[in-house]
Amino acid sequence: MTPASRLAEMFRSGRMIVAPGAIDGITGRAIERAGFQAAYMTGAGTSATLGYPDYGLLTATEMIANATRIVNAISIPLISDADTGYGNELNVFRTVQDFERAGVAAIHIEDQVFPKRCGHLDNKEVTSREDWIAKIRAAAAARRSRDFTIIARTDSRAVLGFDEAIERANLAIASGADVAFVEAPQSLEEVAAVPKRVKGRCLLNVVRGGKTPEVPLAEAEAMGYAIAILPGLLLGAVIAACDEALDAVKATGRYPASKTDVSPAKTFARFGSADWDARRTAFRGPLAPAAAPAPSETVAAK
Repeated sequence: MTPASRLAEMFRSGRMIVAPGAIDGITGRAIERAGFQAAYMTGAGTSATLGYPDYGLLTATEMIANATRIVNAISIPLISDADTGYGNELNVFRTVQDFERAGVAAIHIEDQVFPKRCGHLDNKEVTSREDWIAKIRAAAAARRSRDFTIIARTDSRAVLGFDEAIERANLAIASGADVAFVEAPQSLEEVAAVPKRVKGRCLLNVVRGGKTPEVPLAEAEAMGYAIAILPGLLLGAVIAACDEALDAVKATGRYPASKTDVSPAKTFARFGSADWDARRTAFRGPLAPAAAPAPSETVAAK
């Protein structure tokens, strides 16, 4: 079963999927090790790994390359940010095929102008309904497998109001999207209203310090959300842990003590060292003698 098929099966189960944000193979493995069903490749986190803010500065090639690395590091389905699709509907068509070919299970495409901004920043701009829906139709047509999930993200709440965001979400579902992602609802009432008013599956973006009030995951599921992503969870934890460790070295001049210290061997074990150790000897053994020629071949040679 492909990752896309597994994700589609999870949706059909009726339980809300929780997908923490991965920025690389390390965080992807951590998400899988913790027992989550799926991981989410955060565009903000991917931008940060290359030294940029989430201002739409990365190319499709860079995003797909990082998604490929994460896919190769985990066995659970990966959902990925695909920004605005990196152009018009023709570019979206290729973007979908490239992400699907990389083994990603789902992507979301938004209606911001390009270059976009993080959905929880001010001063966003959105495209027309017509331009965005053309992209959603192209995305639905481009996928090779019907199980590859197209998520339609609208950022119009901040620009044109909540009712327009709901209208766009419903248009996207009617145009072939599998999931609607209304970005940055601004109150608990709006969060609860999205899955009631959208005629299809809905995604909730859980962003600490963002525009949307935090909702416990159990409550989000009870509201009717099909999926919740936590893009900044591990990015924030990594930054905080790095700052703490480096500050301790500067202050003490010593490698800081930590309850999470592990040996190199234990670290490598998390990334499959046992499998690679087995391969060191798996292909060694006696050399088989060359097979004797068949009698007919011997006669023919003479």
